[in-house]
Amino acid sequence: MARVKSGKVTHARHRKVIKEASGYYSARSRNFRTATQAVDKANQYATRDRKVRKRNFRALWIQRINAAVREIDPALTYSRFINALSLAGIEVDRKVLADLAVNEPAAFAGIVEKARAAMPAAA
Repeated sequence: MARVKSGKVTHARHRKVIKEASGYYSARSRNFRTATQAVDKANQYATRDRKVRKRNFRALWIQRINAAVREIDPALTYSRFINALSLAGIEVDRKVLADLAVNEPAAFAGIVEKARAAMPAAA
């Protein structure tokens, strides 16, 4: 049986990992073993943080909506506003609401007024 040399394949694999680790500090960008660990950990963080990014943006949208609603009516809270939207039959997601609150305050104020009109009278 012929001897199989894997030098080309191994070199290519090492080069691929080192290229992925370019920009890392010190040995993490130069030594294959250290670079492999660093790249693996970076990929774990990337996978986890794709979910976290969605979480963070939703929290940001909620903060922006709450601030804009309280600017229009200090007695109205975020949760009451969202409840009033569903009572009014307005189906706009938080991303769009936050964008309206920041870029088109007049349109957002109109939505708040419609939601406030749909709220039941306080007991």
